[in-house]
Amino acid sequence: QVQLVESGGGLVQPGGSLRLSCATSRFIFSVYAMGWYRQAPGNARELVSRIGPSGWTDYSSSVKGRFTISRDNAKSTVYLQMNNLSPEDTAVYFCNAQRSESEYWGQGTQVTVSS
Repeated sequence: QVQLVESGGGLVQPGGSLRLSCATSRFIFSVYAMGWYRQAPGNARELVSRIGPSGWTDYSSSVKGRFTISRDNAKSTVYLQMNNLSPEDTAVYFCNAQRSESEYWGQGTQVTVSS
């Protein structure tokens, strides 16, 4: 069974940093585009960032310059380094794997930015 397990969420003060990890198993990680999405209460799930198999990256305008996505194919893990966090970044963050018609999701990790 495919697994995507997020970790690294938590409570952080405004201006702080967090690093999310998504450890995966039971699919060929290296050929999938990996992404981070988030969903705040009352809002739709939105794309935060993606990284392709070749390493191309894509960011939403709201996080560009503050967040960095990376992947380690040897560890089948994708990361999201989040800096200069603001309360607007508070959400559940989900890991996503996508290739053609195949798509997998993690269970999510809560990120709360509050003083």
